[in-house]
Amino acid sequence: MGRGRAKAKQTKVARDLKYRTHETDFGALANELHGNDNSHPRPTEVEPDEDEWSSYADPRRRAD
Repeated sequence: MGRGRAKAKQTKVARDLKYRTHETDFGALANELHGNDNSHPRPTEVEPDEDEWSSYADPRRRAD
């Protein structure tokens, strides 16, 4: 008991996904899946001046 509402919701969602028309750009999807995304250049990596965790380090200890 109590599963009727949940099942109705799942049926509604499944029917919507099955019969809704999708306008999918398969070329963009293929590029994204294969890692050929040329539309957005990758940001260059910049080395930080300071270690991310250096403010938490014990100043009495030396890094050898």
